[in-house]
Amino acid sequence: MLGLEYFSFSALFSPLFLAFMLIVTAAYFVVIGPLSERFAGAEPVSLSKKISFVCGMFILYLAQGGPISLLGHMMFTFHMTTMALSYLVAPPLLMMGIPAWLWRAILKVNPFKKLGFFAKPVVAAVVFNGLFSFYHFPAVHDYVMLHFALHRLYYLVLFIAAILMWWTLINPLPEKDRASGLTKIGFIFLNMVLLTPACGLIIFSTKPMYATYSDPNIWAQAMGYCVSGDPSKLLQAFGGPTFFNIMSTKVDQQVGGIVMKFIQEFIFASMLGRVFFQWYKTENKEDDDIAPAEYGEGSLNRA
Repeated sequence: MLGLEYFSFSALFSPLFLAFMLIVTAAYFVVIGPLSERFAGAEPVSLSKKISFVCGMFILYLAQGGPISLLGHMMFTFHMTTMALSYLVAPPLLMMGIPAWLWRAILKVNPFKKLGFFAKPVVAAVVFNGLFSFYHFPAVHDYVMLHFALHRLYYLVLFIAAILMWWTLINPLPEKDRASGLTKIGFIFLNMVLLTPACGLIIFSTKPMYATYSDPNIWAQAMGYCVSGDPSKLLQAFGGPTFFNIMSTKVDQQVGGIVMKFIQEFIFASMLGRVFFQWYKTENKEDDDIAPAEYGEGSLNRA
């Protein structure tokens, strides 16, 4: 399917990365289980949080180490799918899966204390969307794809920026969730606007922008980081990325931009509904708290 049958198990499933993700997941369950008593204010973690964390790890693995990651080196549409899964889907699931008492312990670690400024709504939105857009400048994208260490570093920084961006909407610490419903709604629209130019340029480009998906030699070099062996053999066997692409390079690029924008719109629209619901509950709760004070005991006594 889509040419995956031509690649080995190692290329498709990245065993080392899979092992790393399994170790992190196991560590999570050990920390929230047997080791939880070592943390101040530790409480039992609900099943929903555990499921959220596991789903987040699974999605992140699929995007960065599974077959979708390999397909992302052959089709731009899948590349944008991996980006959406890695930075718009996995982070909120992971954040919701980590209990508040564990977050408090994590944030006491010195390096994380210095990230407070970057968690401010406008700063976080500008930094994340700026890094994402900058990465998709053709020259930057092709350069990063050809340098493995830089590629991993950039993805790590982008993941941290995604966590900070999501912090305003999914703040796992009730005592620090000071953003009002109106602020969160404005923040959602700000993110939707900031990502639009990059997606628009990709969608409406009249020609292929990325050598990684149009130049067979560049493509083979980039594939060398996820497929073992001599990259030149890939050229001999397949001739280039078009062998695997069910669309023209231009159309694939346009579809990739549409996929990214659609996933972002869907996720933030869902988040908008969640914010509205929480805002409605908060307003109603405040009204219920005020009512007894105004019409409760005093009225009864007068009666």
